[in-house]
Amino acid sequence: MLSQLQELFQRIDKSKIFQSFVIAVIVISALTVGAHTYSLHPTAEFALHWMDIAITAFFLVELVIRYIASKGIKDFFSKGWNIFDFIIVVGSLYPAAGSTIFIARLLRIFRVLRLVSMIPELRLLVNSLLKAIPQMGYIGLLMFVIFYIYAAMGSMLFADINPVLWGDVSISMLTLFRIATFEDWTDVMYETMAVYKLSWIFYLTFIFLTAFIFLNMMVGAILEVMSEEHRNAREEKADVDSLPATQGQVNELKTQVAELKQLLQHKNE
Repeated sequence: MLSQLQELFQRIDKSKIFQSFVIAVIVISALTVGAHTYSLHPTAEFALHWMDIAITAFFLVELVIRYIASKGIKDFFSKGWNIFDFIIVVGSLYPAAGSTIFIARLLRIFRVLRLVSMIPELRLLVNSLLKAIPQMGYIGLLMFVIFYIYAAMGSMLFADINPVLWGDVSISMLTLFRIATFEDWTDVMYETMAVYKLSWIFYLTFIFLTAFIFLNMMVGAILEVMSEEHRNAREEKADVDSLPATQGQVNELKTQVAELKQLLQHKNE
């Protein structure tokens, strides 16, 4: 009985219709959260309140279906996306009443993130980003070193010109971040060029290193991991698609072996 129920829930969980319905409920949940930011009629607020309760109940039921469809608690929590969904669904059970209504609504906003766990393409993107973090961390560390060197140089050279922008290393790093994002950086450059005509070299070399080299290195690291993830996904899909054919070949071989055994028995008789 339990195995039949598990098989039923597995079919429901893997059903495209059910998954599409879950995605639709997630989108509706996001719209209801946004609707609460407007001044609505009390009737509309009442309807949204009960809709929120129904959505929370549905997410809880969907999580229970997925849990029963798995091979036990260990198998369920061995998947990171199941843990992610469990935390979000349990967090949305926080009561939205009284002084806790802000926290409850804040927790319900994160239900939109369940789209990531439901859509395979989004999962692939997030997995690629998470796997690229170590490489991006080393690139970020090297970028910080360059920022620090240029900030120290800028503070020593330009502090007398504009102490608001170049007063110390920390302020200089903020100014350099403004330059790296091209936020009115020419105004900063022309101000120092009025005193040091060759100070444009300082800005152009910094922009070349940060905006062009390091940014492209970041993008390259993410693209490399994404290409690997896409390749692994295609290989897994190919393996799954080849399983029915492999099973059919095994069954055919078993049939042939059985026929050979029958022939040998007839000959021996």
